[in-house]
Amino acid sequence: MPAPRARRLPTRTRKGLRASAVAVAAMALLTASQAPGLLPEAVGDTLADEERAAYSAPPPADPPGDDAYHTELPPLKGAKAGKGSSGGAPPATLIRAQSGIPATVLRAYRNAERRVAGSDPGCRLSWELLAAIGKVESGHARGGAVGADGTTLGRITGPALDGNGFALIRDTDGGAHDGDTVYDRAVGPMQFLPSTWARWAADGNGDGRSDPDNIHDAALAAGHYLCAGTRDLGRPADLDRAILSYNYSRDYLRLVRHWMEFYRGGVHTVPDGEGAVPTSPGPG
Repeated sequence: MPAPRARRLPTRTRKGLRASAVAVAAMALLTASQAPGLLPEAVGDTLADEERAAYSAPPPADPPGDDAYHTELPPLKGAKAGKGSSGGAPPATLIRAQSGIPATVLRAYRNAERRVAGSDPGCRLSWELLAAIGKVESGHARGGAVGADGTTLGRITGPALDGNGFALIRDTDGGAHDGDTVYDRAVGPMQFLPSTWARWAADGNGDGRSDPDNIHDAALAAGHYLCAGTRDLGRPADLDRAILSYNYSRDYLRLVRHWMEFYRGGVHTVPDGEGAVPTSPGPG
């Protein structure tokens, strides 16, 4: 979810919001996703001492996750293609299919990059990062199943965070966003927790509303979330830290980075609703 999901507070934001780095990392460990917590060297060698201490703390056994995400790798060459790869170049038809992003969704990612570049140029947010997260989190809103205003045609929600295989997070929004009045669920194409959305909500399409089910709003909110603090996403350590703040998982970090590099190699638009839909389990 997002990750950004509203579950991890930023170390500090350029808008002046502050939270302890230790508390941030500790919370990430407690609400970790499926993969084990990263050690400092996997994140980068520029962590502050208190962040190192928190990241180095032993994670709880079999930590529960608070996210469900799609796990397909992009078409990659050689060893990077993962298990079952023949090691050769992927077929051009596969590359073409997977590099297509629904028109409205791609426009939302690019508009979010432009908006954040205007308000926070030092962050160096790229639309390819937003696209990679959007792909992994929801398959670009289920292949671009959005209306003319960018709102999803059906609710996209993650699993109930009821402590049964996932973190325990009780309802914070009265079911307004996720339809669950007992437990929270990640919502929308960028999979925000309701509590995270309450803090990072944005109006990306200028209609006067902030809706986590709207790809324009969700993409802009995700951009601000990823740029929390003094992050410069042009720096590998800050980029890793931002992705991990969305979902504290080594597998997730690797997956998002693969998709980001894939989209940097080329992308084209496809009609809304005709994007590739993930086959792996994920938000539904």
